[in-house]
Amino acid sequence: MRRVTLFVNGSPRNGKVVAVYGTLSDLLSVASNKLGIKATSVYNGKGGLIDDIALIRDDDVLFVCEGEPFIDPQTDGRPHEELTGSHTDWLTLNVGGRYFTTTRSTLVNKEPDSMLAHMFKDKDAWGNKQDHRGAFLIDRSPEYFEPILNYLRHGQLIVNDGINLLGVLEEARFFGIDSLIEHLEIAIKNSQPAEDHSPISRKEFVRFLLATPTKSELRCQGLNFSGADLSRLDLRYINFKMANLSRCNLAHANLCCANLERADLSGSVLDCANLQGVKMLCSNAEGASLKGCNFEDPSGLKANLEGKKGANLKGVDMEGSQMTGINLRVATLKNAKLKNCNLRGATLAGTDLENCDLSGCDLQEANLRGSNVKGAIFEEMLTPLHMSQSVR
Repeated sequence: MRRVTLFVNGSPRNGKVVAVYGTLSDLLSVASNKLGIKATSVYNGKGGLIDDIALIRDDDVLFVCEGEPFIDPQTDGRPHEELTGSHTDWLTLNVGGRYFTTTRSTLVNKEPDSMLAHMFKDKDAWGNKQDHRGAFLIDRSPEYFEPILNYLRHGQLIVNDGINLLGVLEEARFFGIDSLIEHLEIAIKNSQPAEDHSPISRKEFVRFLLATPTKSELRCQGLNFSGADLSRLDLRYINFKMANLSRCNLAHANLCCANLERADLSGSVLDCANLQGVKMLCSNAEGASLKGCNFEDPSGLKANLEGKKGANLKGVDMEGSQMTGINLRVATLKNAKLKNCNLRGATLAGTDLENCDLSGCDLQEANLRGSNVKGAIFEEMLTPLHMSQSVR
């Protein structure tokens, strides 16, 4: 049986005497356990790499490495710290428990204003702490540090699969690698999935409806339903605030108490829809068709289409709709068709009714104070229109 004395590369102290048996891999395994390192290669005292266990003789002194070049502990009698310093320009970094071997020039030259450059440009200027092997301790994540070190080596950003780019970005910011930060931000942006702005189809929306309990509020704020066929669906109490419902088919849909505040309903078809108690504050329904709609709630809940600037109902066709008590204050109904509508008790104060067709309407007790009725048609009125209704 042969026995040898093992030392950590570059250190003449704290050696371990071990027995040599089996293969070279067995010796490296024993060295790893005895010296507390991840042994990858063995050198003799003259720096010769041992690649066959048969080359080892009894009482040999061997130096075990983790992949770094051989360091002669006897060179000029100088300590290990100097040998890994400016003379050889090689450094070993212990980053979060993982060792990296590189050169001082790699850490300094490419990013001279970075934290790493300031740490290693002048020897001991920062008082860098070292472990028992002389490796400089850095308390950061090794998996995020590796892409940064490789970037400093060859100037290319290469990140292995499974490494979070956001983690590498934070490390680059921490170490002040400014040129890498821009590359990472672009890479992160390109890795994000493209935003899907495509409209929601009827099939998709029906699936949402079926998956939602009847007592739960379905929130569709800001969603895009442009051009969708939502006709004859039960849409009661759904929150469509600021949703895009332009050119939608909502004919015969039940929108009782739905929230359509600031929603875009331009060009939509809502013929015969149930709009009892609907909230359409500041909504845009320009050019929409609302023929035969029911805004009248027997319980007294009134549909609200007012707002700071009122709903935009330019050119809307609401012929034959039931709108008793509806609130259209300061709404814009220019060129709208309101023929044969029931507007009893409706609030039309400050409403723009210019060139509206109100023939055949029931305006009993409707409030028209301050409204613009220039060019409006009031033929075949069901009830007389009193001056008190239109005078401020």
